[in-house]
Amino acid sequence: MQQTISLPMYRPQSHETRALLQAIQLLLAERNIVARLAFPAADLLAHWRGSDVLLSQTCGFPLMTALPDVQVVGGFHYSAPGCEGVNYRSALVVRLEDQNKTLADFFGRRAACNAVDSQSGFNALRKMVTPLAQEGAFFSQVVISGSHRQSLVEIVNQRADLAAIDCVTLALLRRDEPQRMRELAVIGYTPSTPGLPLITAAQTPRETVQGLREVLHTLVTSARYAERCASTLISGFSTLPREAYRVLLS
Repeated sequence: MQQTISLPMYRPQSHETRALLQAIQLLLAERNIVARLAFPAADLLAHWRGSDVLLSQTCGFPLMTALPDVQVVGGFHYSAPGCEGVNYRSALVVRLEDQNKTLADFFGRRAACNAVDSQSGFNALRKMVTPLAQEGAFFSQVVISGSHRQSLVEIVNQRADLAAIDCVTLALLRRDEPQRMRELAVIGYTPSTPGLPLITAAQTPRETVQGLREVLHTLVTSARYAERCASTLISGFSTLPREAYRVLLS
């Protein structure tokens, strides 16, 4: 069984992500570890649970609720506004007409969320509105959009009023789709939490896990790969234990 590496969370089909994966693949090959690139388009949970996963990137909430057996390798640092070291947060995004409002002002209005198992788009926002809610739900409607980008489309098209958007995704969209982003504003941020975990299968030997950490450290510190990292907003890497993500369940 050939092992796979994937980065399915931030623009997985982009040229920049593919180039970054190829850099990781080359660094692994230099250690005589052969892995093919994978680009899972659906059923990410099944992909992450696969015994062939040498390296992938998941979300912290499914890590703690649906992936009890995978091993955490660590996490990338990102240069996007809202990131600090391995931690990240979500921006509360609204239409320009609502830019002077606070989160409390959106009681009874509509939210868009990328998925109900998303830390950045759902769980973080749910934690923020729970203390603000009166009896019943805070929002009158929650649209499950399927992606952060689509959540923003829902807001622009006035089918939703607010969304919590992963700050890395937001920075990438500001860079790559500036025209759409001019119609939107940020009114706040969710609390900082550990960013997207890099994982490996439960069966991966301890020495291989350590080798993966060394490869990722080389990736983010070598001038050879500086351009590829910068194009994906990656600025560093830290080893991180699974226990660091328990805060997401509190």
